[in-house]
Amino acid sequence: MSQENPIRVFVTHNWQDSDDYQRVFEYLESSRNFFYRNTSTPEHPPSRVDTESIREDLRRQINQAEVVVALPSLYDEAPDLTIFQMNYAQSQNKPVLLMQHFGTSRELEKVLLDRCSEAVGWEERGMVDAIRRLARGENTARYETIEFNPDEFKDFKLD
Repeated sequence: MSQENPIRVFVTHNWQDSDDYQRVFEYLESSRNFFYRNTSTPEHPPSRVDTESIREDLRRQINQAEVVVALPSLYDEAPDLTIFQMNYAQSQNKPVLLMQHFGTSRELEKVLLDRCSEAVGWEERGMVDAIRRLARGENTARYETIEFNPDEFKDFKLD
């Protein structure tokens, strides 16, 4: 993954501004060396608002993506639309990353868990690693580096 080849991400939406929708991109933007392209376009609703036009527009957006990020808050507002987006992603072999409910320990609904490839909490590193794994199969193992000054331990004695 590079700036020339960003991961294409679709985030579930219903063409209305949502805190969780915005939050996903705040987390992705805060991650260093993570390049993505947002294929979801909630700011451009379909010209016709009948069910089939809405679904066709969502299909177009999802088809461009490598991974779909599903928001449980959208399920609370528009369950049928959320399930449609997740089902369509699955039918196109697009992995679905399900976010936990933000700011609460509320359990995820079984209907959502049954349709996702993986579920993660609201933590930038975990979210980015899951997107990399699901979209490109990247090994996301990381090792923590601990820096220390050996002189601080010169008087340390083992019994």
